[in-house]
Amino acid sequence: MKQLVNSTKKKTGEQQRKAVLRLEMDYELATLFEAMGESNQSKVKECKQKLERIRQELVKLKAL
Repeated sequence: MKQLVNSTKKKTGEQQRKAVLRLEMDYELATLFEAMGESNQSKVKECKQKLERIRQELVKLKAL
């Protein structure tokens, strides 16, 4: 029974983290679009790095 409860909590936590990551990804994509429009290369690079980190975390969560 204890394992079932822990498993359910883990899944709920993962679902919440995925939702947060999707929101972060949407925000970073909007920021990237804005930076590209302004030709701000440093901001573009920063956004791409953040998006790569988010992508890697999402891949890890989906693999679990």
